[in-house]
Amino acid sequence: MSDLFLTGIGQLTTNTGAPLSDAVVVIESGVVTFAGPSSDAPDQVGRRYDCEGRAVIPGFVDAHTHLVFAGDRSDEFARRLAGESYADIAAAGGGILATVASTRNATDDELFQLAAGRVWQMIQTGTTTLEIKSGYGLDRATELRQLEVARRIGEKLPVTVKTTFLGAHSIPSEYRTDRQGYIDLLAEDMLPAAAPHADYCDVFVEDGVFTVDEARRIFERGAELGLGARVHAEQLSHTGGAQLAAEIGAVSADHLDHATEDDIRALAASGVAAVLVPGASYTLGSGHAPAPSLLEAGCIVALATDCNPGTSYFESMAPILSLAVVQMGLTVEQAIAAATLGGARSLGFSDRGYIAPGAVGDIVVLDAPSAAHLVYRPGVNLVRQTFKSGTEIDSI
Repeated sequence: MSDLFLTGIGQLTTNTGAPLSDAVVVIESGVVTFAGPSSDAPDQVGRRYDCEGRAVIPGFVDAHTHLVFAGDRSDEFARRLAGESYADIAAAGGGILATVASTRNATDDELFQLAAGRVWQMIQTGTTTLEIKSGYGLDRATELRQLEVARRIGEKLPVTVKTTFLGAHSIPSEYRTDRQGYIDLLAEDMLPAAAPHADYCDVFVEDGVFTVDEARRIFERGAELGLGARVHAEQLSHTGGAQLAAEIGAVSADHLDHATEDDIRALAASGVAAVLVPGASYTLGSGHAPAPSLLEAGCIVALATDCNPGTSYFESMAPILSLAVVQMGLTVEQAIAAATLGGARSLGFSDRGYIAPGAVGDIVVLDAPSAAHLVYRPGVNLVRQTFKSGTEIDSI
């Protein structure tokens, strides 16, 4: 691994202070050793990359995705526009269960190729670390296959991956008349089998899906198996998922579109990260999470694509940043920090999401003079070059 000397940086976003101009970044053995004004830079070492006045930011950390799936649910978007609700579509056999059927029928290689294509799009738009959930199998075999494919993505592609078991994404069709039987299966069979392949356990706490008490049992079992907790909370309605996340010391509470002031205080006091996914709120035409209030309360706030086949098919962080600024009320600086440093912290990383000595050299050079262009021009891929641990990532 050769050393890298990034020069001619027009604006450097470090997430450790105000943006710097006329800056230099030095990466040695994959780790940042200097980030600051060119006047203070050490003698040039290794290879030189001239940014020619372009902006540089940390690599995006996408902390909530559902990338391993098969099938197409584009018809549901049109149905929602015509007035059908997400719940109505799910009750008619659409939604998550439609993707479950397609995913169960796909081979491992098909699932890998489909997921890899999505991840390459993410890499080429600046994502260097991401989380991938299962949840489209809802049986032991397919859930394990999803997790194994997610691990394989991290081994074969230039991206860091953490995995989450989301067997509690819905009640599968075959257990609709035996709800307790599926919860028993999750706790006693699927979770122990999935634990060696996962970093986290997740539950969709929502009306008609899983209750707080059901989720608590699943999370307690996950904790026994060494898995951290990530909670789908307060997305479509207020059901108590955020308070549960605070109670059990979850790593994150995700969505939070219907979070209350009490929820915000509880999350802040317990140190639970708030992972916000404005792409899902946009696609569903629902309200957005109270991002400024979460920040003001002292919460760790992350932004994520929630890339999935039904409610947030975004493979780039740029439109997510724009939605966070325009519709959620974050500043450009807050949004970029949430999509980098906030995501890293929500996934337990202390060595990424910022550019300073000691951070991994996950760097993105933008074809723009400032990071604000990501929000200003969300329909254009402004990524000129992505570096993973100081190594240039070539196109697919």
